Amino acid sequence: MAEITLYNYEMDEGSYRVRLLLSMLDLPYKTIAVDMFPGKEESKPAMLALNPLGTMPVLTDGDLVLHGTEAILAYLAKAYDPVRHWLPEEAANFGLTTMWLHFSATALAPAVAARLQSLFDTPGHEVFLSAAARKAFRIMDDHMTLRHFDGCEWFVGDGPTLADLTLFPSFALSRDYGVNHDDYPALRRWLRRFRAIKGFRTMPGIPDYH
Repeated sequence: MAEITLYNYEMDEGSYRVRLLLSMLDLPYKTIAVDMFPGKEESKPAMLALNPLGTMPVLTDGDLVLHGTEAILAYLAKAYDPVRHWLPEEAANFGLTTMWLHFSATALAPAVAARLQSLFDTPGHEVFLSAAARKAFRIMDDHMTLRHFDGCEWFVGDGPTLADLTLFPSFALSRDYGVNHDDYPALRRWLRRFRAIKGFRTMPGIPDYH
C-alpha cells in the first residue's frame, strides 16, 4: 500500500471527517499541517499545486491526489473497506448514503459557517446561519426518530455508513455556537452510538466522553 498523506487543518470539519474514517479503517497515514485561517485563507503555492481551489482537506495516496471531503471519503471506503461497511454496495443503500453525503455538503454548510463565525469571526449573517443549521438538524432528528420507530439505529441500513460519519461532526460541534442538543433527542442517542464505534477519535470542540 502506498503511503497516505492528509493535508490537514485541526479545526476544519472536513479534515476531521477524513481523520475519523482513516482511524475507523485503521489505516496508517501521515498528516501535514496546513496553516490556513478558515474563511480567510492565503493559499500557499504548495497547496495550490495539489488543489487549485486552495481548500482542505487534500489527500494523496501514492500518485493519486484528491480534494473535496466527499470524494476522499468515497475513495477511502471503496479502496480500503473490503466488507463495504461504510459505502454499501446494495443499490438503495448506496443511493441513500450518497444522498446524505450531498446533504452534508449542502444543507449543513450553514452549520459549518456558523461554527467558523463563532470561533473565528468569519463573514456571515449569524441569525440566518444558525436558523439554517437548526433546520437541517431538525430534518436529521425527524429522520432518526422515524428510524427508531422502525427499530433502526443508523441513518442508512443496519450499521454505520458514510452517511453517519459525514453528518456527525456538524451536529457534535454545534454547541460551539449555542445549539441546545436537548432539542434533538434522536440525534443525542445517535451521537452516543456513533462515539462507541471502534476507532472513534475526537477533535477540539468534541469532548472526550460519551
